[in-house]
Amino acid sequence: MEREIRYCTTEDGVRIAYCVEGEGPGMVCCPEFVGSFSLDHLIDDQMAFWGAMWRGRRVVRYDMRGTGLSQRDASDVTHDALVLDLEAVVRASGARQFTLWASTLSGPRAIEYTARHPEHVRRLVLHRTFARAADLMSREQVVVFADLARLYPDRAFSVFALLPGRPDASSVGAAVHAAQAYRQSATGELVAQLLTRGFDTTDVTSLLPSIRVPTLVMHWSDDSTFQFRLAQGLAAGIPGARLVPLTDGIMDYVIGGRIDYVLELLDEFIDDGTARAKAVPRANTRSVQTVLFTDLVGHTEMMQRLGDAKGRNVLREHERMMRETLKEHGGAEIKADGDSFMVSFGSVTQAMECAVELQRAFARRNAAAGEPLHVRIGLNAGEPIEEDGDLFGSTVILASRICAQAGAGEILIPEPVRHLLSGKSFVFADRGDFAPKGFDDAVRLYEVRWQQDGEAHAIR
Repeated sequence: MEREIRYCTTEDGVRIAYCVEGEGPGMVCCPEFVGSFSLDHLIDDQMAFWGAMWRGRRVVRYDMRGTGLSQRDASDVTHDALVLDLEAVVRASGARQFTLWASTLSGPRAIEYTARHPEHVRRLVLHRTFARAADLMSREQVVVFADLARLYPDRAFSVFALLPGRPDASSVGAAVHAAQAYRQSATGELVAQLLTRGFDTTDVTSLLPSIRVPTLVMHWSDDSTFQFRLAQGLAAGIPGARLVPLTDGIMDYVIGGRIDYVLELLDEFIDDGTARAKAVPRANTRSVQTVLFTDLVGHTEMMQRLGDAKGRNVLREHERMMRETLKEHGGAEIKADGDSFMVSFGSVTQAMECAVELQRAFARRNAAAGEPLHVRIGLNAGEPIEEDGDLFGSTVILASRICAQAGAGEILIPEPVRHLLSGKSFVFADRGDFAPKGFDDAVRLYEVRWQQDGEAHAIR
C-alpha cells in the first residue's frame, strides 16, 4: 500500500511533510538525522525493528525542515526552529496523548517539546542522545565535520552512516543503505548548517528538572560516539527517569536477530495496552543473562596440606555454602567442579547481591573456623549461547577471565556491568584496564566493595 503524504506549516512558515500509519495508541517519532520516511526501502535492514515497535500503534513520522519531502530551502535550522517542526506536526496530525520517541540529534527537541507540552506526552523515550551539544563534541570537532560535509558530501554521508555502531561486516552493509538515504534527502550544506547551528543553540539542560512524564533513557554502554555519560546526565537530571544500558547498539540487536529483548523492554515501559505476537522470531536461543564465576583460592595447596579426606570435607562445606546462597538469590547453577562454580542469573542486581552475600558468608565462616576459605568472584552480563543446559560464547569467556583476575575475597566486574548497577547502592573501586586473552579490546574492571562496617578485608 502506498503511503499517504501530508503537509503542514510551521509557525515560521516552513512546509513539513509527515505521515500517519496504523491504528491504536499514539506514538510520535522524531527524525534523528537527515533522512526521509519516503526512503524506508533503502533501510530495509532496520525496518524489522521499527515495524515491530509500531505494530498496533498509530505512528506519526515526519521529515524535518531542509530534508526529504519537507521544504528544502529552509534557512533556519536552529534548535528552536526544529522544535517548531515537531509542534506543527503534532497539531496537524491530531495527536493528543502519545509516546514521544527521540534518538541521537533529536533528543533535545523532544525534551523541549515535553517541557512545553506535558499534556500531550504520555511517555518519553530517549535513545542514545544528550541534553547539550557541547557535551557531545567540541566546537573544533563540529567544524571538521561541517567542512567535510560542505567539501566532500558523499564521503561525509558515509562517515555519518558508520557512526551509529562498530564498523564490522554486518553494520557496514546497513551503513551503506543509510548513506544512500542521507544523500537523497539532504545536501552537504544543510548538514553543515545543522551541525554548526545546532551546536550553537542546543542546550536543554535547564529543562530536565521540569520533565514530569515517565521517561526511559536507553543507551549503549560501550558507545564510542554518544558516550554513556550523556545518558547518565539525562537520567540524573530528569526526575524519576529510568536508565537502561544496552550491551550493544540497537542496530547490533537488529542485525543479529536478537531484538525481542529491546521490544519487550519498550512495550513494558510504554504500557499502552498494545498486544502483539513476537514480531521477529529469535535467530538463536540467546537471552540477556548475568554470568557469575567463583573460584576457591589456594585449593591445590589446601588439598596437599590437609590430605584428600580432610580436604574433601572442606570442599563439601564450600559446595554447601555456595548452593545455599545461590538458592536464596535465584541463581541457576550451570556447572561446578568442587573448587569453582559457574552460575547464571536473569537479573544483574540479583547476581551482585548473591556475590556480596557469598563473600560475607565465607567471611563469617572464616572468623569461626580454623581452615579459612577464600573465594574470588567475577561477573559479566550479555547474551551467552545456551545449549543442552550449558552456556557458551564471549560473555562466558570474559566472565571467567575476569574471575581469574580477582584476588581472595574480591568481586570484579567490567564497566558495562557497573553501569547496569548504577543507583543500586553498591560501592565500586576502579581497578584499571585489563586486556583479556582472545579479545581485541581492553576491559575496564571495577572491584565491588562488599565489607560492612567493622569487617576486615579477606586475606590475599
